[in-house]
Formats: sequence, structure tokens, C-alpha cells
Amino acid sequence: MYVYINGNIQEAGNARLSIFEHGFMYGLGLFETFRVYDGHPFLLDEHFKRMENGLKWMNIVWEYDRNHVLAQVQMLLEANGWNNAYVRYNISAGEDNLGLSTEPYRSPTILIYMKPMPEAKAKLEAEKKGTFLTIPRNTPESAVRLKSHHYLNNVLGKREIGNDSEKEGIFLTADGYIAEGIVSNLFWIKGSILYTPSLETGILNGVTRSFVIELAEKHGMDVREDLFTPAHLYEAEEVFVTNSIQEIVRLTAVDEHFWNRKKYRSMIDVFQQEYARYRHTLFCLDDMF
Repeated sequence: MYVYINGNIQEAGNARLSIFEHGFMYGLGLFETFRVYDGHPFLLDEHFKRMENGLKWMNIVWEYDRNHVLAQVQMLLEANGWNNAYVRYNISAGEDNLGLSTEPYRSPTILIYMKPMPEAKAKLEAEKKGTFLTIPRNTPESAVRLKSHHYLNNVLGKREIGNDSEKEGIFLTADGYIAEGIVSNLFWIKGSILYTPSLETGILNGVTRSFVIELAEKHGMDVREDLFTPAHLYEAEEVFVTNSIQEIVRLTAVDEHFWNRKKYRSMIDVFQQEYARYRHTLFCLDDMF
């Protein structure tokens, strides 16, 4: 497998970073994970708008240029011989002196990882079971949650549920409100209303989360973002989680509360089908309309 590092393609085993890389020393780095479908990176602009805004919090100087990022991703796809891939695009502070710095980081490290994915198909049967975690969701270190190197809370959540790929761990806040999955955002439906935890809970504003909200509003649903307890979720008719790699996945249960798949076409089916229709074309949400 090949990786991209600061303009060069290298075999993964040969790639090296400085021991004075502040992304390693102090966790000053962000990443975006997204999928490439038949050569098309889905919702690329949305991922990198979030990246660019987050880097400002870390005082890392970097500006998004779609054509430049596309060229980097295409270079690595060709090196690996893949057309459908999971991509992790990482930007960290770069090399600097030992000690905390208040100066802007002007030479960040750009590192792109990839792994192959199967050719995409509509995931109408994708299902998991959820469970509420005992470890609470930590609060963000800045005003909003960044997709940063600070991942211990997620790792501890993953350890709690083990390696069961069919189970989705769900965080509650320290105050007992529903937050998000370990690597996903959470939604549920009751009637014509789509519910999802507010960003006030400290969750990541997921790109797929935003996409689903746009889809729901397009279909005339009322979207409510608020502080919700588990009791509210248990009253739902349908529940699902989202992220950019797994896409949209139905939850058939959360702990001892079960939901049967509807015999008729459900809104989760609609969201999955529309996701499949758009994923080969969109660079940003504005392109939907």
C-alpha cells in the first residue's frame, strides 16, 4: 500500500515523520475520512470546509483548493491501483521546537492514507444494534468538536463494546443526554419528524449528518435538533446512524428496545436510495438542488 506525504508517494512501511512533529507531540492535527466512488470523492467540499475551519482553531495555516486536493487524491489512487477507496486525509502542525508554540504553523504535514473498498451498492439491508455506553462523551476542547487526533474517548468507547462489528456504541453526555455513536451520528424518526441530538451536546457536525438533514427537509420532514434523553429515543418508529464510510445504517435495537423493519417503504429506505443516487456526483451540498 502507498501513502501520500508532503507531495511524495511512498510505500507505507517506508514513510517517516519527524520526532518533533507537533501533531504527534501535542495532538495538533485534524483528519477527514471520506469515500471515493468510482473515482469520485463524495461531498469533498463539505469535508474540507470543516477541515479548513477546524485548522484555524489549531493555528495551522492551510487553505482548501479543490483542484489541488483532487490531484493529490488521484495521484494516490493511481499509485495503489484503486477506483473505490476509503480515504483519510490528515493535516498536522508540522515540525517545530520542543515546547508549546503560540505562533502560527505555516508548514503543516499533509498525509493521506487509503484502503480499498468494494464497489458501492445500495445498502438497503444494512443493519446494526445499538447500546448506550457507560463512559460519557467528553466535552470538546474548543467551542465545537473537531475531528482531531484526540481520540481516547472514542477508543475507550470502542473497548467497552469490543470488536462486535454489528454493534454501535452510543455516548450519552455527562448530563445524560444522547450524544452520538463512537464514529457516527444518530437519528430517529417519529411520524413526519426527524430527530437528532443538537450540536450543543458537543457532537461532531458530521458531513453525512448534514446531508441527511438536507434530504429530510427536501422531503418535507420537520427536523428537530435538541437535547434528548434515551426515553425519547425509545418512542421512535425508526432509528439509524450515519457516517461517511458506513453511509446510512438502520438500528434494529438499542439495548432492550427493538424496532421491526416496516413492511412498506420507510424513510430510511428513501434516504439510503437517495444517498446511492448522489454519491457519484456531489462535491458539495449545494449541488443537490
